[in-house]
Amino acid sequence: MVRAILWDNDGVLVDTEHLYFLATREVMLSIGVEITEEIYRNIFLKEGIGPWHFAREKGLGENEIDNLKKQRNQVYTGLLSGKNYAIDGAEDVLMKLKPHYIMGVVTSARREHFEMVHKVTNFLKYFDFVLTIEDYAKSKPDPQPYLEALKKSGVASHEALVIEDSQRGLIAAKAAGLTCWVIPTGLTMASDFSRADKVLTDIHEVASLLLAK
Repeated sequence: MVRAILWDNDGVLVDTEHLYFLATREVMLSIGVEITEEIYRNIFLKEGIGPWHFAREKGLGENEIDNLKKQRNQVYTGLLSGKNYAIDGAEDVLMKLKPHYIMGVVTSARREHFEMVHKVTNFLKYFDFVLTIEDYAKSKPDPQPYLEALKKSGVASHEALVIEDSQRGLIAAKAAGLTCWVIPTGLTMASDFSRADKVLTDIHEVASLLLAK
């Protein structure tokens, strides 16, 4: 029986993944590196690594790379600012599920960006806890984020359900021994989701499947 739902954020609750791609693409173009959607899917959404090895291949030092990261974060902040990127139907689903389940968010986003996005969506009231990239040492596809979330939830591994949209998230969830349902997006639909326990069409199905039991 499911007692806790662990939600990914970007691509599942809010439609922001493409903005992170655009911010990354813009900054990398400034050093002559083109990040295509295919490259982004492979290095971010499958492998869970950044594009900074391309910068090192260009001869940039770590201080210069740190500045590129800051620039990328600034561009991304500007794209997020003041706009509501909530996935259609997400709040309705969260509202229906909140009385029945412990719910947490497990995201690779920076807390600053997470809070900026959800200041507009007003989703935070539905969650018992949130883990951002500052809350763990290793990011997805490492299982650590979901293992930490499992501790926070206080439930056994067989009582937790992960909702993801990416291959790296699926790998992390399964490595943590958790059930994982995937909702593919335009950026992730070409990924390998063969290990997913269910592949859904949209977020509405999460509530309909859980509350039908």
